[in-house]
Amino acid sequence: MKKSIILIALVAMIAAPVVADAGEWILRARVINVDPNESSDPVLSFGGEVAVDDATTLEVDITYMFSDHFGLEVIAATTKHDLAVAGGDLDTASLGSIKVLPPTAVFQWHPLPGGLFDFYVGAGINYTYFYSYDLSDDLAGLGVTDLNFDNSFGLAGDIGFNLNFGENFLVNADIKYIQISTDVDVNAGSDTLGTIGVDIDPWVFGVGVGWRF
Repeated sequence: MKKSIILIALVAMIAAPVVADAGEWILRARVINVDPNESSDPVLSFGGEVAVDDATTLEVDITYMFSDHFGLEVIAATTKHDLAVAGGDLDTASLGSIKVLPPTAVFQWHPLPGGLFDFYVGAGINYTYFYSYDLSDDLAGLGVTDLNFDNSFGLAGDIGFNLNFGENFLVNADIKYIQISTDVDVNAGSDTLGTIGVDIDPWVFGVGVGWRF
């Protein structure tokens, strides 16, 4: 969460001198559920696929409105996901857990601004940073010492609305789809036993409150 807040603050400080007095900002806090739509290569010679569980966390985001109709939203949150094998010889075996930080920028169109119900759709890009992997006992028992995750770039899209109460306060609901893919190296000491390609591609469902300023 600290990394998410720092990222949002840095983006705001960089952008503010450029766009000051040109429009308005929307700062929001949302509770989000990250629901992976995962698929993967076979888990080495054991078969089966990598399963990624869902996670719920707090997200902070900030939007700069260039005009009544167009804005840029920057989103950051971090989640921890448990990994397992689905199918194959290791079915249900734990693969450990990984933390994910996926800052995302989405350019949004608001077709009906200014009213009580402010609907929007958007598209943008995502960068995902994987960190703090915890090895499972199941893998350690097979001689595995670590999993190494490549960071990821991908596209993102969203749809949502702001329910405006007065000039400043709002309630928000939002759904995003984010492309997240990684290559996972399975290591035993200095040796790499193999690499598994994993597409996580989560749906992200969020509700929260915001403030215009």
